[in-house]
Amino acid sequence: MASTNMFLQNCMDKHQLVGVLRQMEKFLKGQEMRFTEGLRIMKSKLATLQNSVSKLPQADQSAAPSVCPSLEAPVHGRKFGSNYLIGHEVHFTCSHGYHLVGPETHVCQENGSWSGVNTICKDVSECSSNPCQNGGTCVEGVNQYRCTCSQSWNGSNCQHQTQTAPPEWSVMNDPAFSRRPRCAKVDRAQHCSCDAGFHMSGTSDNSICQDVNECEVYRLDQGGKLCVYECVNIPGSYHCSCPSHYKLLPDGRSCEDVDECLTQQHNCSRGTTCINTGGGFQCVSPECPRSHGNISYVKTSPFQCERNPCPMESRSCHLAPKTVSFHYLSLPSNLQTPATLFRMATAAAPGRPGPDSLRFGIVGGNSRGMFVMQRSDRQTGELILVQRLRGPQDISVDVDMSEYSDRTFQAKHVAKVHILVSAYNF
Repeated sequence: MASTNMFLQNCMDKHQLVGVLRQMEKFLKGQEMRFTEGLRIMKSKLATLQNSVSKLPQADQSAAPSVCPSLEAPVHGRKFGSNYLIGHEVHFTCSHGYHLVGPETHVCQENGSWSGVNTICKDVSECSSNPCQNGGTCVEGVNQYRCTCSQSWNGSNCQHQTQTAPPEWSVMNDPAFSRRPRCAKVDRAQHCSCDAGFHMSGTSDNSICQDVNECEVYRLDQGGKLCVYECVNIPGSYHCSCPSHYKLLPDGRSCEDVDECLTQQHNCSRGTTCINTGGGFQCVSPECPRSHGNISYVKTSPFQCERNPCPMESRSCHLAPKTVSFHYLSLPSNLQTPATLFRMATAAAPGRPGPDSLRFGIVGGNSRGMFVMQRSDRQTGELILVQRLRGPQDISVDVDMSEYSDRTFQAKHVAKVHILVSAYNF
C-alpha cells in the first residue's frame, strides 16, 4: 500500500513539471511575436521618414550670400576682426594724430553687405589744444607741432624759464661738492688726482676737485636714463629716487608700486573694498542698479549683482541685464597698444546646454574710441585698448555679452570696467 502511494506522488510531480514547461513555452512564443511586431512597426516608421526627407525641396542655389566682402583698414587706421560671416563685426581705429569719421563698427548684414557708411581717418590739428605756454607760438607739422617761445622761456611747450647761465655737469658753487686733490711730486713735478666721481678744475697752481653731476652727464649725452624716475646727484656719486607710494627695487634704478591693500596701509572703512592703484589706492563699494518697474537687483558678492526673477509677462524685465559685475584695473601711463585688458566668457551649468551664439559690445562709459570689443573664440570676447592713455585719469567702459539660442535672445550680462591710469609709465 505504501509503495502504491509513493508511485502516485511521483506521477503527480511529473505532471506539474510538464505543465510549468508548457506555460513557459507559451510565454516565450508570445514575447517573440511582440518583438517581431515591434520591429516591423519601427521599420515602417523609418521608411516613412526616409520618404519624407527625400521629398524636401533642394537648397535654393540663388539664396542670399552667407558672407560679406572683404573690408580694408582706412588710410592712417587699423582694422580689428577678420570674420566676414553674417552677424559678425569689424572695428576700425585711427593712428595717433588722426580721428575717426564714420562708424567705428560695421556689422555683416543678412543681405551680404556691411552696415554703415565708409569710415575714414582725418588728420587732427596738433595746435588745436593750444599746447604752447607763456606766449609761445604753435607751428603745425605732420603729426606733430613745434613751439616758438618768447624771450626768457624755453622747453618743448615753453614751460621753463630761461636761466641766465646754462646748467653744467660740474657742480661749481657748493662747498659740499668740492674736494682738495691728492698731490705728489714725481721727478720734481707735482701730479694731482681726484677721487672717483670728481674732476680736476682750476689752474695747475690752484686746482680743486669738483663733483661730476652724473645725472646731468647722462642727460646731455643722451645715453639713456640713469634712473627710471628721478636721478639725485650727491658728492662723488648719485642715487635714484621714486615718487610717493613707490619703492626702489634692488637694481637701484627701477621703481615698483607699493600695494597698500596687500600691506594693510590703507584706511578703507568696513563695507568698502581696497583697490590698489599705481601710486595709491581707492576704497570702493559698487552699488547695484536702482529698481524700476519690475526690474530689481540683489548683491550676491562685493562685485556682482543679479537680477531678481521676472514676471512671465514682463518683456522689459527679461531684456534687462541678468547680471552686473564690477571690475577694477590699474594701468601705467602710455601703455603699449594694442593691449588686451579684459575677457568676458560664458559657461553652461552642468547638465544644461549653453547658448549657441554670443554677441559682445561696448554699451557705455566715458571712453569713446579708446577700446574695441571683439570675439576671440566661440565663447569669449576681449576688451582691447587701442589708444595710449596718459595718466593720471580714471576711465570707465561698460561691455555686454548677449546670449542667443536658435537666434532667439536668452539673456544679457553687463561688466562695468573701471580703469585707473597711473601718472607714471612703470
